[in-house]
Amino acid sequence: MPTCLSSVSDGESQTSWVRKLTKSYYQDDQQAKFMHLQAEVDSLLQQLENLKRQRLADTDQKK
Repeated sequence: MPTCLSSVSDGESQTSWVRKLTKSYYQDDQQAKFMHLQAEVDSLLQQLENLKRQRLADTDQKK
């Protein structure tokens, strides 16, 4: 089961796998909507990873 702690690279490989899997199952308009949503998810995962790194750095500086 995926968690919020998975790395962005794991998310990218999952994204690639999902894109290949869903490509043949959806019509073009549905596929475009799905790809847009997947791009948003990827962006949010990247932001989450950046926040995590920033908080860890802030915590380390306070020590």
